[in-house]
Amino acid sequence: MVPTRTTPSGVARVRHVPQRTCVACRRTGDQRTFVRLVRGAEGGVEVDERGRAQGRGAYLCRDVACWERGAKGALNGALRTTIDATNRAALVAYGSQFVSAPAPDSGAHDEESGEA
Repeated sequence: MVPTRTTPSGVARVRHVPQRTCVACRRTGDQRTFVRLVRGAEGGVEVDERGRAQGRGAYLCRDVACWERGAKGALNGALRTTIDATNRAALVAYGSQFVSAPAPDSGAHDEESGEA
C-alpha cells in the first residue's frame, strides 16, 4: 500500500517512500525492509536498529546470505573500513536470526521433468 496524504483542498498526494539498496545483493526496496549498519567513531561496525545513528551507513537485506556476504567484504567498501574478526562474528550472529530467501527457480524444472 502506498502512503497517501490529503491536502487541504482534498486532493490525495502520494508520499515519498525512501528507497535503499542492499550492499550484498544489490536488491532495492523500501527503506524499512532493510537493516542499517553504521560505522562508529572508533571504526567498529554496529547494527543501527532505529536507523538514526550518526556515522557512515549501509543497508543489508533481512536475509542470512546477505549478512554472510556483507561480513565477508561487501561492507568494507560501503562503510570505508576494515571489519575485524570479532565484529564479523557479531554481524553473522545477528544476521542468523533472519530466514534465507528462496531462490527464484526453487525446483521448478524438477517438477516439470518428473525428476526428484
